[in-house]
Amino acid sequence: MVAKALMFQGTGSDVGKSTLVAGLARLLRNRGLRVRPFKPQNMSNNAAVTADGGEIGRAQALQARAAGVVPSVHMNPVLLKPQSEVGSQIVVQGRVVGSSKAAQYQEIKPALMASVLDSFARLCAEADIVLVEGAGSASEINLRRADIANMGFARAAEVPVVLVGDIERGGVIASLVGTKVVVGEEDARLVKGFVINKFRGDPGLFADGLHVIAERTGWRALGLVPHFEAARHLPAEDALGLSRREAKPGAKVCVVVLAYPRVSNFDDFDPLRMEPDVALSFLRPGDPVPGDATVVVLPGSKATIADLDALRAAGWDVDLRAHLRRGGRVLGICGGYQMLGRSIADPAGVEGTPTSREGLGLLDVDTQLTGDKVLIEVSGMRVGGAAFKGYEMHVGRTQGRDCDRPVLEFSDGRRDGASSADGLVEGCYVHGLFAADQQRRDWVARMGADPGAIRYEDVIERTLDALAEHLERHIDCEALLAMAQVPRLSVPATT
Repeated sequence: MVAKALMFQGTGSDVGKSTLVAGLARLLRNRGLRVRPFKPQNMSNNAAVTADGGEIGRAQALQARAAGVVPSVHMNPVLLKPQSEVGSQIVVQGRVVGSSKAAQYQEIKPALMASVLDSFARLCAEADIVLVEGAGSASEINLRRADIANMGFARAAEVPVVLVGDIERGGVIASLVGTKVVVGEEDARLVKGFVINKFRGDPGLFADGLHVIAERTGWRALGLVPHFEAARHLPAEDALGLSRREAKPGAKVCVVVLAYPRVSNFDDFDPLRMEPDVALSFLRPGDPVPGDATVVVLPGSKATIADLDALRAAGWDVDLRAHLRRGGRVLGICGGYQMLGRSIADPAGVEGTPTSREGLGLLDVDTQLTGDKVLIEVSGMRVGGAAFKGYEMHVGRTQGRDCDRPVLEFSDGRRDGASSADGLVEGCYVHGLFAADQQRRDWVARMGADPGAIRYEDVIERTLDALAEHLERHIDCEALLAMAQVPRLSVPATT
């Protein structure tokens, strides 16, 4: 039996499609349906490792969790990971296949449709319903010719579309009606309804707005969804939404994360935000490291050498040394760990042109960006500390004398990371450390704060359940289910 499918496209980026799909996945799972999330093409440096040994966008991993299933590479068959302003690494069905400039990628996309449809067919073969998420804006007609992410996919698979508009950013009536105006007739035919997201205030004041949109588009109004404040607890996909200085009066520990241009896996630090005694902030280039910072974190990066250059251009290398002179601590994760060493070499041009850089010199280690990409879930103990679970997602090998003071010991006996002789600087490759409650509490205590009683995974589960209930109240779910159709599967599922 082949599943039905329904696609959610947006009038623009960051309108809340990912969160809506996650909430609907939990809602329909709670009704007893077998649900699978699917995003044909995603662009994000916030990625997750899958059980089948690949990587997908973090949002699709969250949606899989909401659906109660293990994440698979087929839930996001094409993942673009930006390495520069005009170029990205291309990941197909979980594996890196190369890099491309934006203009070149437009020529590559049609060849990727077969992989997209193959992955989609696989999910349809194991589900009752597949919830498809589009990317960016449905009205980007300049990219329509070779599109595989929005209407191009919807047409290829004959999947009906629900259009999502964000009233919080303003102009939602024009955005929805304008989409109907600019898209082609055959694309507009696939749109069956619309949802207004992130509403604040009296819903009665927008009743006429819903009527006008429906009248001018011919699409059915499916719901006016109020702003869901608890969504802040869920992992974010877009680094543009990262907050700056967080006000938390009385917090004993101030953690600042350097958000360089190609920052990745920034959801590593979401659990720290929930700690009552920790104030977490992300700094943008141009923001100085505050003098009261307890810990400065260098997070992961999709372009480590380029982001190291950006770090220096922002003056953060000087700030880091001043921070250490004040007795502050520094933590590097993955690409940030590589930056802390004496050198980074990229002889094979993994990140672009073969090159090398002098590192920050805060750890006595050197990194060479060679070999296959490591994508694996890991667990173990912090050396001298608590248990952890996490994942590795990196290219390169780091060696040096400070590796004799590792940070982590894996369950299989391997060790990871390095520490300075005074213990103020640490780095490791493992993402997701702070999601493990005991590990996070141990770290917070060592930083001089009182750990909270937060159970991070329970918070995520409660938030997904609350989101499902929220959508049940404000969206016509019966109409949504009625709109879903059995897709046209031009590429058969294979085993």
